Amino acid sequence: MPIRQLPEDLINRIAAGEVVERPASVVKELVENAIDAGASRVHITTGGGGQSLIRIEDDGVGMDEADLMLSVERHATSKLADDGLDDIRTLGFRGEALASIGAVAELGIASRRAEDASGLRLTVKHGVKSRPVPLAMNRGTIVEVRELFGNVPARRKFLKTERSEAGAITDMVKRLAMANPEVQFVLDGADRTTSNWPGREGDGALRARLGDVMGGDFGDNAVPLATMRHGMVVTGLAGLPTYTRANSLSQYFFVNGRAVRDKVLVGAIRAAYADFVFRDRFPVVAIFLAVDPADVDVNVHPTKAELRFRDPGAVRGAVIRAITEALDAAGHRAASTVAEDVVEAFRVPEYEAAPVRTTAGWVPPSSGAYAGLGRQRHAGGIAPAAPARFAEFAEPSARYDAPPPAAEPVEYPLGTARAQMFDNFIVAQNGDSLLLVDQHAAHERLVYERFKAQMASGPVASQMQLIPVVIELSEDDCSRLEEAAPTLERLGLYLERFGPRAVAVRETPALLGQADIDGLVRDLADGLAEWDSSAALADRLEAIIGRMACHGSVRSGRRLRVEEMNALLREMETTPHSGQCIHGRPTYVELKKADIERLFGRTR
Repeated sequence: MPIRQLPEDLINRIAAGEVVERPASVVKELVENAIDAGASRVHITTGGGGQSLIRIEDDGVGMDEADLMLSVERHATSKLADDGLDDIRTLGFRGEALASIGAVAELGIASRRAEDASGLRLTVKHGVKSRPVPLAMNRGTIVEVRELFGNVPARRKFLKTERSEAGAITDMVKRLAMANPEVQFVLDGADRTTSNWPGREGDGALRARLGDVMGGDFGDNAVPLATMRHGMVVTGLAGLPTYTRANSLSQYFFVNGRAVRDKVLVGAIRAAYADFVFRDRFPVVAIFLAVDPADVDVNVHPTKAELRFRDPGAVRGAVIRAITEALDAAGHRAASTVAEDVVEAFRVPEYEAAPVRTTAGWVPPSSGAYAGLGRQRHAGGIAPAAPARFAEFAEPSARYDAPPPAAEPVEYPLGTARAQMFDNFIVAQNGDSLLLVDQHAAHERLVYERFKAQMASGPVASQMQLIPVVIELSEDDCSRLEEAAPTLERLGLYLERFGPRAVAVRETPALLGQADIDGLVRDLADGLAEWDSSAALADRLEAIIGRMACHGSVRSGRRLRVEEMNALLREMETTPHSGQCIHGRPTYVELKKADIERLFGRTR
């Protein structure tokens, strides 16, 4: 078959297949154009999940007739000042969006500049352009897209349901709104409920917009990021380690104001939270990275959703450092939603009245004799109704008044220990809260952080065993431990082969105190077998430290004196990340007085 030049309309439809994947892609391209045009308000209206209607109205600078005619031509753009592809400072530059949309839909564009008496409207139907006609309108641009993929039925039948496509549009607009807090976004239509995110100004604009889009809980349970490294600036909000989700859909990344998906950034988040987040849980983050445009290639993907960094290692390091510093500054703070989960877990039991003795004998409460003593439901659960005949009883004549508790001389963030429950949970109280602390999980984090601090300054201090502890293991486990011995010595654990099926432990980390040495060594042997590579042992130091910390911490079931409990609380207050154990679970739950009142229906 001879080579031939494809017709223009087919070329445009092929280009449309690259740029216009679904209705959300159209919304993205058009809203980015509005933002690049300096709009302070963008109104998006959709119908049929974007298949029947997409309407974008902005108050940007607008276009004159010449620009309007060129805007629907291929490879025509106002976003490359000097034809340099290595200095992209706008959200778009390919110059194919409007031409591609017009090739697969009915496209209408109306625009007016502030200095013009009226606007102009141009239509493109499946690649066929009309002449502009005058139109009375305000300054800005209005773009309407109808019957998307109307002339490409093969593409249209692969679109998802209207609800799914409408949801994809909502997600896209959310990302654009997060990246541009100064712009007001209104999203409405017959296929959705209206969303209105007002423009935000001032120092707290980004936090306010993220709270608008991601929910107020995120702003309350996140720490701000503000780090500059290697010429890159990292800002945004990172959720506390105890504020997580079951998937990664709540992780948002923006590079130079552009919402992106990038494995380097995803990997950086995973590494930054590796010490803190429970397995199969994902932190909630909104990361904004400002980098020199020359150091990032945004032309990797037609929709500009993916990119390539010149120095991915520097990017990864900058993001990890920003999150690490922010979480360090958060100290022992834990997510407020933990307390909410606890309150929801409580259920007020069904109240059953006890049998009452009468002249006729014992009468069960279910009998008709007590039909008037029904139960009333209120905000706190089910409470018994007060019988009218009980009203005649007066208050007791004598009342016992216990002496008021002595005032605490110092108000501590984690309060003062009051009791220990089930030999594992410390009950503490501060000014307006009750706190429940998991003593094992909390001490496990404290020991782990001490290990890391000592590792940073040199080998971990060890203590000599009066008599070496001999532990019998399989030959394979002994071989693995023998091979790992030089690395374990850096952690204060000195052991050596003791025959073919045993090892002798001569020194243990001083931080562990009277630890279960046998259990620790067996646990380490299991870990080495699981990792199946002594070469990777250096990369597993944190995992080894975690296993040691677990064996060296205060065990569940140990009774503590009041001074021991208070000492644990004070150390938690001064230790970073003590709000969660090394497995990502919370170490304490704080119930505000209002939460406790809500449990008993004492709502105001």
